[in-house]
Amino acid sequence: MLVPVILSGGSGTRLWPLSRELFPKQLLPLVAERTMLQETALRVDGVADVGPPLVVCNESHRFMVAEQLRELGVAPGAIVLEPVGRNTAPAVAVAALLALSRAQAGDDPVLLVLPADHVIRDVAAFRAAIDIGRLAAEAGSLVTFGIVPDRPETGYGYIRRARAEGPTYPVAEFVEKPDLATAVRHVQSGEYYWNSGMFMFRAQVYLDELRAHAPAILAACEAAVASAKPDLDFTRLSADTFGTCPSDSIDYAVMERTRSAVVVPLDAGWSDVGSWSALQDALPRDASGNVIAGDVITEGTTGSYLHSTSRLIAAVGLSDHVVVETKDAVLVAPRDKVQDVKAVVSRLKAQGRYETALHREVFRPWGSYDSIDHGERFQVKRLVVKPGATMSLQLHHHRAEHWIVVSGTARITRGEETFLLGENESTFIPMGTKHRIENPGKVMLHIIEVQSGSYLGEDDIVRFEDRYGREGSSS
Repeated sequence: MLVPVILSGGSGTRLWPLSRELFPKQLLPLVAERTMLQETALRVDGVADVGPPLVVCNESHRFMVAEQLRELGVAPGAIVLEPVGRNTAPAVAVAALLALSRAQAGDDPVLLVLPADHVIRDVAAFRAAIDIGRLAAEAGSLVTFGIVPDRPETGYGYIRRARAEGPTYPVAEFVEKPDLATAVRHVQSGEYYWNSGMFMFRAQVYLDELRAHAPAILAACEAAVASAKPDLDFTRLSADTFGTCPSDSIDYAVMERTRSAVVVPLDAGWSDVGSWSALQDALPRDASGNVIAGDVITEGTTGSYLHSTSRLIAAVGLSDHVVVETKDAVLVAPRDKVQDVKAVVSRLKAQGRYETALHREVFRPWGSYDSIDHGERFQVKRLVVKPGATMSLQLHHHRAEHWIVVSGTARITRGEETFLLGENESTFIPMGTKHRIENPGKVMLHIIEVQSGSYLGEDDIVRFEDRYGREGSSS
């Protein structure tokens, strides 16, 4: 059986302000109506003898990942929660151990390792490459997919193939990101491919290679899987054991050291969408060479990426620029400087700014909240609660709350009371009082919440009951 392993642990800081730590690019619909994670999960549809995917993700993204798969009707084999990021080699080791533990006796499943944030335009060519790689993987090789380059590129690592008849080629060497002159020579030679970060191998073959070349990683992952605990629909790794694991990529830990690596060329309209310029290249342009999303008008503007999420962008006389607007931040940069966005994010982190981690609108398993106004000792939020969803039973030590139902019906718990609130009705929650909001209806519940008090941070939440397993946390 072929088991897709979807790696969804990245934060995508180069696509700030749209992509943020708690809402990264793989969970956004950047190139299609569906999110990049959803497109990745659907990409293996139609592949023969394919099993449910194993998804490895950041613990903070767990509910969004589960919800996006549910929207597709995809039931994952597991959603594995990493308490800390340890790069790709440990993430795949955990997936391999889980796949083996669930396989039939004597079966060694083939893993297809796919980052959740890639674009592949030609899905048919991708599936054809899988069929080629699968034969090699079943025979014991460690397969990597090399992207046939269409230009010299200094932002990717390269794979040099050895001489062979094909369609698979032994890997001669992995090459770090080159300078432009070296990249030109690589492309002209016809022997080099971009390193895609996609792999295929048998689970036990990978673990054996890890044991030979990075035994500390394997030992830590074995301990983490042995002590893993189920948590609702998730598999939660122990922070104590997984946290001791060395951090390393598959390339450095295994692929550059093994003698069994082969490369399958892939020409399928691939992009890792690693920057705003890469995203622009992955999308269709208008007659002026612009890529436009949202409420945008242009005058004399060419070759630019213009993305609005909440208000009008008017671009006049721009050439080769990136302008991205969100509710709480705006990015403006020349297209050839967008790699420097990462430096901006680092400065914001150093200043303790929330904009690196959160959007103004924050998604929770029960719905979302949008902080629409704030000032000294007050904050106003718009709450949206899904049909049938319920917030945790909680209290706050430092703030009181006023709730006004805008639309829908709310079931309110306030202390020992439980009552219904309809449209245009309101209630008051005193400081220190246990409370909860539920949506018993079949339509979205919209509430305006006015908080007042000496401290309004999200960490002033004491949870007593929570159907999503968050007792004692503020997430």
